Formats: sequence, C-alpha cells, structure tokens
Amino acid sequence: MTELDLKIRDEFPVLRDRETVYLDNGATSQKPQCVIDAVSHYYEYYNANPMRGLYDISVEATDAYEEARRVVANFIHASQPEEIIFTRNTTESMNLLAYSYGSKFLKDGDEIIVAVTEHHSNFLPWKEVATRNGAKVVWFDCEQDGELKPEKLQELVNEHTKLVAVTQLSNVIGRVNDVKKFAEIAHSVGAVIAVDGAQSVPHMPVDVQDLDVDFLAFSGHKMFAPMGIGVLYGKMELLKAMPPFFYGGEMIEYVFKDRVKYSDVPHKFEAGTVNVGGAIGLMEAIKFIQRYGWDVIMEREDDITRYAMEKIANIPHVHVVGSQDPKEHHGLITFTIDDVHPHDIAAIFDSEHVAVRAGHHCAQPLHKHLGLMSTTRVSFAFYNNHDDIDAFINCLSKIRGLMGYTD
Repeated sequence: MTELDLKIRDEFPVLRDRETVYLDNGATSQKPQCVIDAVSHYYEYYNANPMRGLYDISVEATDAYEEARRVVANFIHASQPEEIIFTRNTTESMNLLAYSYGSKFLKDGDEIIVAVTEHHSNFLPWKEVATRNGAKVVWFDCEQDGELKPEKLQELVNEHTKLVAVTQLSNVIGRVNDVKKFAEIAHSVGAVIAVDGAQSVPHMPVDVQDLDVDFLAFSGHKMFAPMGIGVLYGKMELLKAMPPFFYGGEMIEYVFKDRVKYSDVPHKFEAGTVNVGGAIGLMEAIKFIQRYGWDVIMEREDDITRYAMEKIANIPHVHVVGSQDPKEHHGLITFTIDDVHPHDIAAIFDSEHVAVRAGHHCAQPLHKHLGLMSTTRVSFAFYNNHDDIDAFINCLSKIRGLMGYTD
C-alpha cells in the first residue's frame, strides 16, 4: 500500500480492525472516525429536540441541523438552503416526491417516462402514482452497453409527458447519464425531471443548477454518513406548489379545529422529530469529502475501476455487464460467470473475506432488458486500493474451479 492508501484507510475503524476486503460500497460506504465522532458529540453534549425548545441545547441542536442544510445546499450547488429537504434515504425522497408532486400534478392521460436503468426506488413510486391517477408509464430503454441515448428520449416525449425519471449513475452498469441533456429534452415539452443521485453524489461533483434538474435525491449512507439520513432537492417554485407528505408536529404554523396553515418549505415536508444526528453526520461526511477533494477521490476510484477491469478481462468465462470500456464504469463493475449462480459467487467471495453483492440489485426491469436473471457487483470507494483488487481477482479466478469446472 502507498502512504496515501494507509492514511485514508486509517480514517475508517472498520477497515483498520477487520480483515474483510470491502467491495460493496454501492450498497453502503464505511464511516470515517470524524463522522462517528461528530454524531457521538451531538448525542453526548447537546442532544435535544430542535425547533421546539428555547433552552440552550435545543437552540444549539437547531443551529446544527440548519447548518447541515446549508452545507448540503452548497455541496450540490442548490440556489438556497430551503431547497434541501431531509429524509431517511433516496427511497423516501422519491416516495415523498411521487406522493406529493404526483398526487397534485399527474392525472389521467399523462405520461411518466422511466428509464429502464432505474433502481426500484425511482420506478415503483411512479408506477403507483400512475395506477392511482390514471397516468401511463413509458419505458426509456438503454442500449446493451447501458447507454441511454438522448435521441431516444427525444422520440418518447410529447405533449402528454409530465415527468422523466432517470438515474445519473446506474447502480448496475456504472455509466454516467447525460441528465443535463435529458433535463433540456424534458423541459422542451413542459415536463419535469426527477433524478436518482444515490450513486453519483458520493462519487462526483454534482451541480443541480448547471444540470437544471427539477428534483434530485440521494442518501447519506452511501457517502460516508450515517444510515437514516437522505436528501430531496427540489426547485423552490415546485416545492412551494407541492402539498405535505407527512402530517403532524413541526410542519405547521397553526392548527385550529376548522383550519390549518402549514409551514413554509422545507419544514412542511419534515414532520415530527427530525434526525439531527444524521444531518450532523452528513454534514461532517461532506466536509470529509471536501478535505480530500474530488480530484483525489475521482482519480483513485477511476484508477481502481480501470485496474479491476483490466484484470477481469484476463479471466475466462467472466463477462462484464455494460460497456467493456473502463471509462464507462464509475466506481462499480457488475459481472456474470458462466454456469455459476451469483449467490454461489458471493458465498465463495465471503469465504475469502471479500464482500461483494449478488442479485438483481433492485433493478429487475434492467436485468430483464439485458437478458439476465441476476448478477454479481463489486463497487468501490476511494479507500479501496490495488491490494483489494488483487484479493478480489485472486478469488474470482478460482470460482469456476471451486464449482467443479475444469475449463
């Protein structure tokens, strides 16, 4: 390992204290000590219900929560902090959006275009909206290498199109999609675009204003923050027009028996006691990312991906899903092995203390579109290094032999 490898890994207690080679970062990332300490510090020294108390630690908790909102807004270049809504994760963000925006603005005869590459979180909420409101889901299919072509989207949009749902970075293929162009196409017919940023925001700079996306969702736990904290970004004029998702405490200005006035954005979407510790952890995770910088993070992850792809290419019977160009895989590689089920593959990796993921990765329509039942995925963070890939390749090269195949 290089000196930088050791420095980075030393930030993560799990990587210091366990022998596991962790290659399942697309599911969740490990947490650096600074994030763990920031969350612990909140619970140890100023744990209180925010926005409800006038005493000192409640005010301190409120200030920290709202500072986290400002940090997140700056991180993705939102025009104002109020465009950031805290949720539990990307899934909740998309459900909030589908319920709130969809219930008001999608109606009988409208069309919702969903990319076939989508995680179920950016498909099932829209499917339910379509079922309830009489709208229609239209599929935006990718090529066999995973590319979503703008010209295909252009052919699909029409006066009935009201929303386009697409991921910025596929959690199966690892390809970055041109969401800026997709937003332009959606807007040309008066539609909005809802972007799943769960895989992109942790691994690359994202500027929502430059992309001109209407909504973007992501999860803290995939970017070194705690589980249970997520974000929905939305353009202010759209958020103002949307009704609340949950109802109860803290999302109201006043309540009488015969009338209610709800709070302004973003608080009208954050009912009940909020996850202050999670927001603080997300803020610290963003500061951690900024401390190393995107140049270092992206260079390391691109190098690891390229190194792994080159090694995989030399192993017979292993097939990478999507493009064979390492540049089209950003931090993750999904593959199959002839005659070996992905669950057996994952079990063999586990026996050698290498953590990978097997299954359909919550993207069954994409697997069916590509003619696959299930796959195995390795996904990287910038704390991974060549030694991790060597351990992965060493195990990968033995799997067919361990399953009894001699060719």
